[in-house]
Amino acid sequence: MANLFDSTNYPKLEPTSLQVGDRWAWVREDLTNDYPHTAYALSYVLRREITGERIAISATGAATCYTVEVASTTTDDYQPGRYHWFAYITRISDSARIEVGKGVMDVAPNRAQSSEDPRSFAQIALDNIEAYLKDPNNITAASYSIAGRSLSRWNRADLLVERDRLKGEVTRERQAEEMARGMRTSSIIRVRFTA
Repeated sequence: MANLFDSTNYPKLEPTSLQVGDRWAWVREDLTNDYPHTAYALSYVLRREITGERIAISATGAATCYTVEVASTTTDDYQPGRYHWFAYITRISDSARIEVGKGVMDVAPNRAQSSEDPRSFAQIALDNIEAYLKDPNNITAASYSIAGRSLSRWNRADLLVERDRLKGEVTRERQAEEMARGMRTSSIIRVRFTA
């Protein structure tokens, strides 16, 4: 793995996922030709879904790129959630601004500090269904609800269908994690060639 503290290894676009308490960093190399740092500035506004919390980030300009670096001590104060980000170029001479990009990023809680269950929703639901199928008297599993119905109110056939669906979702999540880490997955891709 490349040293992510080294600016030559920063992601070349805005990340789709970040973590509270981590150092955030990325570069935009595609803007400096049209918007040289001597006359323009790059900034970001992140808006959290539902609550609308706002995070403002300023990039540092150089001859070849704009660099975003946010210290761990700063991100430690951010709230986890789904954020919509907007990138702006501002002309320094008159403060005129234009939007040059937008997207969505998920900000995960500080995993080193959080007491939240690290499993995905699909994994939690699957584990509860399997515990209930193994022992219908399992009060913890029976009190768990999916789509507004507790497990004790689902018939066995529906639970088996839901279990199989969740197994597939958990498998896809694990494969995506493995691919993100550069690992080979156990997926088989079948191709048929016809003449």
